[in-house]
Amino acid sequence: MRVFVTGTAGFIGFHLARKLLERGHSVDGFDGMTPYYDVTLKEARHAALARSPGFRPHIAMLEDMEALTRAVTAAEPEVIVHLAAQAGVRYSLENPRAYVDANLVGGFNILEVARMRGVAHLLMASTSSVYGGNQDVPFLESERADFPLTLYAATKKANEAMAHSYAHLWAIPTTMFRFFTVYGPWGRPDMALFKFVDAIEKGRPIDIYNRGEMQRDFTYVGDLVEAITRLVDRAPAIGADASVSPVAPFRVVNIGRGEPIGLLDFIEAIERKLGKTAIRNYLEMQKGDVPRTFADCSLLEQLTGYRPQTSVEEGVSAFVDWYRDYYGAA
Repeated sequence: MRVFVTGTAGFIGFHLARKLLERGHSVDGFDGMTPYYDVTLKEARHAALARSPGFRPHIAMLEDMEALTRAVTAAEPEVIVHLAAQAGVRYSLENPRAYVDANLVGGFNILEVARMRGVAHLLMASTSSVYGGNQDVPFLESERADFPLTLYAATKKANEAMAHSYAHLWAIPTTMFRFFTVYGPWGRPDMALFKFVDAIEKGRPIDIYNRGEMQRDFTYVGDLVEAITRLVDRAPAIGADASVSPVAPFRVVNIGRGEPIGLLDFIEAIERKLGKTAIRNYLEMQKGDVPRTFADCSLLEQLTGYRPQTSVEEGVSAFVDWYRDYYGAA
């Protein structure tokens, strides 16, 4: 299969592209190499993918419609997986326009090229942040997600709405997946696990928001991309099942482990793996944050026969091994 993946120099896009290549698919990767964090890490990810003859990179911004169209035309994909975005809940408080440009304009451009190409399946990343102020847990795809707490969440919810309209108007089979706190090797430096490991290794204090009274549905990146690859050939069709929109070949799928873990328990797993104790700086809840995320993953299991299984202990261990190897070599 020919797959066009956006964000292949990013954390999740890199892992997905690698898994698709391992399974014999050809992958055209599209990435803007933005300086939101260390570009050398992004370049290292692309260099690792380039070892496969089935990988072809395209470096340009999502907002550049001409460049995106050229890349998709050259790739002739059967499937598009859109993972590129301006990520980071907290950064959306500092630089909201970056989210409008990358997530809204970029998301619209992807919908347009999918329409022009007539792909068999469009898969797009959303986020558990769209559940926002929802109080009922576990979060279920059919529940309302109308109370975003950050602009990041709002742009992702807007992507879902725009994608549904395109699925209806142009009959584009579309799957949106809502990710839950993804972590693992090659992770972003702005993510909690990376920041905690880096600080503890170097003897710096770590910031713990809401005094640690938070839970997250931590999802190991290997489990996440396994779920995505299984969803690639599960394109929705109107009338196929109750999870699909009644007016469009469109569905939303949670991808999480379905087991909230306390933030302090997560930190203790890191300490055990490192053999070091963190210097803890307890802080109040940060604006836009939520106390708990918790995915109902029954739809994912129903569609694919798969449910993420990697424990926090295993996932943290894999990240620390990668971190020490990568930065030790550097």
